[in-house]
Amino acid sequence: MNTLQMLLNKLPGPLRNRYFFTLLCFFALMVFFDRHDVLTQFRLQRMVNKLEDDKAYYTKKIEEAKQERLDMDANKERFARERYYMKQQDEDVYIIVEE
Repeated sequence: MNTLQMLLNKLPGPLRNRYFFTLLCFFALMVFFDRHDVLTQFRLQRMVNKLEDDKAYYTKKIEEAKQERLDMDANKERFARERYYMKQQDEDVYIIVEE
């Protein structure tokens, strides 16, 4: 028992305090072993950020599709000529590919 007491006396003061030790154990439990530990929270936050970026991307694509639909409704002939290469009987269509 005497050697155990000597080892405890060699420890710094805060480590000998049982309340500090209990708080340290609780903190370790919460940070590393809990269901909502730091690593899990980091992964969840990264997923939320990715989903928010995806939401912004798809919102932008929806707006572009709506604008394209309005443009198509306004000028159906131009849309058909540009997208599907449709032509009238007496016309020739030339496709120019830019490199």
